[in-house]
Amino acid sequence: MTAESTVPSPGAQPWDHGCAPVSVLPPRTAGSFRFPQRRRPARSASPLPLLAVDLLAALVGAVAADEATRRPLLVASLVSGALLLRPRSVRPVPGVLDELPVVTGRIAVAWLGVAALLAAHDPERALSARILLLGWALHAAAACAGRGAVHWRRRAALLRRPHTALVIGPAATAQRVAAALLRHPRCGVRPVGVVTELPDASGGLPVLAGGEEVERALIQNGVRVVLTVDPAVRGEQGPLLRALVEGGCTVWEVDADSPAYEMRDQLAGFAVRRLNLGARRRVGTGKRLLDVVVSGTLLVLLSPVLLVCAVVLRLTDGPGVVFRQERIGKEGRPFTLLKFRTHRPVDEQEAATRWSVAGERRMRPFCRFLRQTSLDELLQLWNVFRGDMSLVGPRPERPYFVARFSQAHPGYAARHRMQTGITGLAQINGLRGDTSIEDRARFDNAYIDNWSLWQDICILLRTAAALVRSTGS
Repeated sequence: MTAESTVPSPGAQPWDHGCAPVSVLPPRTAGSFRFPQRRRPARSASPLPLLAVDLLAALVGAVAADEATRRPLLVASLVSGALLLRPRSVRPVPGVLDELPVVTGRIAVAWLGVAALLAAHDPERALSARILLLGWALHAAAACAGRGAVHWRRRAALLRRPHTALVIGPAATAQRVAAALLRHPRCGVRPVGVVTELPDASGGLPVLAGGEEVERALIQNGVRVVLTVDPAVRGEQGPLLRALVEGGCTVWEVDADSPAYEMRDQLAGFAVRRLNLGARRRVGTGKRLLDVVVSGTLLVLLSPVLLVCAVVLRLTDGPGVVFRQERIGKEGRPFTLLKFRTHRPVDEQEAATRWSVAGERRMRPFCRFLRQTSLDELLQLWNVFRGDMSLVGPRPERPYFVARFSQAHPGYAARHRMQTGITGLAQINGLRGDTSIEDRARFDNAYIDNWSLWQDICILLRTAAALVRSTGS
């Protein structure tokens, strides 16, 4: 289904495989950054106060409408509707006026739904228009008053102890955004430094140009918020941003040039949106369940195909049908990858360090057929079923090449944040065989940063379609 990455650069010197331990992290340099000890992610505000306020407001609306004692179904339905339709703000510093249209609108939907339910249950005891309007008005007033009180207390707390932040981007823009935030302390964010690759001599906050300076600022100031002020930062500073997320920071993208009304969220008049970087936030049970169900089903359905391939391979190429090779998986952990053997290397060093055998002339016709149709990869379904791999994810590589590519490409090591896979976003975009490692790492990291279960399903469907016209590797 996939082949391994790109051909090593011409003129590269051979590595003495096995002389040094493999690391999936690039070396620590002045321009690199790796948080020394993972911190817990910054805890967002507890939802319990707003939840209590919403429930109390629902009860106030029902009781005030003089329906609670005579119609318990009204209370139960209204409370359930209030829970299902309660607004969930993602603003850094929300306000009740910002939520007013959403709150009143959802409460109206809840009351109309309850009225329809009661009318269907007992038409003779349907809610009158007066009760419906009164209940909605009191419910909305109680909800807005309660939520406003909670938001006021939170803004007051942020004013006393604002979130410290780093601003990442071009020096001039970053300093401008930082100065604006300092002039508006009510936003609850206080910048303490600017991170830029090309510092200038202009005044403002301290400029942090190296990984060690960023690390020191994080520890000394307890930074838990990061603001990026240029879309290009996500590509240029991708490893740094991912390291900051691993260190427990929340990342916001600031549009320093567009008016805030073009986006829902704002800080000091700047349009902002939260960036969800890193796969740990959502990847879990759903992805593993998909892996187990699909790989288990395919192993059963394709067992005759696997048996035929094994028998024909044994008859045409001799013993040793299954090829086992060490690969690097999630968090740099090695595992044994399974494939049908299509090539017999001269020795272990060739198996560990030879990049591709796609053009190998000694390969027998049936072995070449297995590679061209990707049937040699089917045994990896067992790796998926066992939990060594996932159906979708960055392709696993041998320790020799992991060490090499991690040194040459800063974004390559970040691929190991997620379970490796049989296919991935890079593969369905043509990055298989002798293609660019840099492009491969970029697509893999984009997949991880924007992971969703639906994206996995789409990649699997596109992989299945591509297999029909596959040329192999």
